Amino acid sequence: MTEPDNPQRSPSPPPSPPPSPPPSAPPSLPPEAGQPYESAPYGYAPPPPGYGQQPYGQPGYGPLGYGQAMPGVPAYAQYARPQGPPGYIRPTGMIMLLFFVTLGIWSFVWYYQVHEEMKRHSGEGLGGVLALVIAIIFGLVMPFLTSNEVGQLYERRGHEKPVSALTALWFFPGIFILVGPFIWFIQTNNALNAYWEGLGVRETTLV
Repeated sequence: MTEPDNPQRSPSPPPSPPPSPPPSAPPSLPPEAGQPYESAPYGYAPPPPGYGQQPYGQPGYGPLGYGQAMPGVPAYAQYARPQGPPGYIRPTGMIMLLFFVTLGIWSFVWYYQVHEEMKRHSGEGLGGVLALVIAIIFGLVMPFLTSNEVGQLYERRGHEKPVSALTALWFFPGIFILVGPFIWFIQTNNALNAYWEGLGVRETTLV
């Protein structure tokens, strides 16, 4: 009796080794400032914290070339536009005398000159021509506008303004007590003279 055929089975292939884990990527380092960087705006990496900041008084990268704000000065005064040439000092007593001698006509000369100088210095305000037109047509308005502009000169430099539009209340209705307009002019003209003196002006003029 013959034994049944026992066919030989082909050996099964050996199991494949498990896949080796991919090599760990080196820790990503932030690109240096100024180098291409895909996710950064415009393709460049932002600068590291503190980049460009310098102590006060040394060049930096902030506004006006400084890294920090000037201590003790309001923000609106730190970044104001450059100032133009200053005006002239006008002796208060002599100007008041000219008002009397010319029967008030000299006031138009004074309005034109002081507003022209304030506009040239600060880049803002009425200017001489517009101030003269308003003084001729709406005379009672000019004391309020003049005192307000003088006060703004101080405010732009971070100082407390000694006069404002409210100072012109000495002119009107202060005109009914006769001495009111004189008080207004003395306060306003002296404040303007003190401002020019603070900028180093020593020259006086009547026109």
